[in-house]
Amino acid sequence: MHKYAIEIFYSDDDNGYIAVVPELAGCPAFGESEEQALQEIKTAIELWLSTARKLGREIPTPRGRGVLRDLLDERLRPDATSCE
Repeated sequence: MHKYAIEIFYSDDDNGYIAVVPELAGCPAFGESEEQALQEIKTAIELWLSTARKLGREIPTPRGRGVLRDLLDERLRPDATSCE
């Protein structure tokens, strides 16, 4: 299993949890609980990687927590645009 960072958050709009892998564009998953979202994103990661291999696309090297740290640092910059 690859060591990609996973971000899970609650979505009021969807009434459930969304899981994303910041390093894998277009790789989200949904679950009614955090645990379900985590299981779904694990499946989504494997499908994303399998499809990328079949299409000959570049597969990012996992940066793990480093990518989440970078995203957090970016959001905390004074000049960063708020997502709200």
